[in-house]
Amino acid sequence: MKSNQLRWKVLVVIYLIVFTLIIVLAYNHALPEYLTKIDKAGHVFLYGLATFLGQMAGKWRIVKLRSLSLPLFPSVFIIFTVVEELCQSLSPNRTFDLGDLVASFTGIFIGYVLAEMNKPRAV
Repeated sequence: MKSNQLRWKVLVVIYLIVFTLIIVLAYNHALPEYLTKIDKAGHVFLYGLATFLGQMAGKWRIVKLRSLSLPLFPSVFIIFTVVEELCQSLSPNRTFDLGDLVASFTGIFIGYVLAEMNKPRAV
């Protein structure tokens, strides 16, 4: 494995830990109040960075569904995002928010575009 690719994978693991911690804190109503005031911007940033890192570490893998070729990480992450947002409606400390979902999708799109801009020509 090239050292550059290893760096991306290490960054993904670190980010996954941070992302999971944020979700756990949110479900336990333990996020600092100042973070809850920038909720939508946080979704754009967190989901965008996750998508960017996922694409870079995953080497822009695609999944083929009939005649469609879809980017693997963003596709799986969109499914995770919808499920996670729906699960919030079951939590006493969280609520489903369509605005959060739109902000998350916006972040995923931005992260995907930024990763595509960094895609080597040979991939």
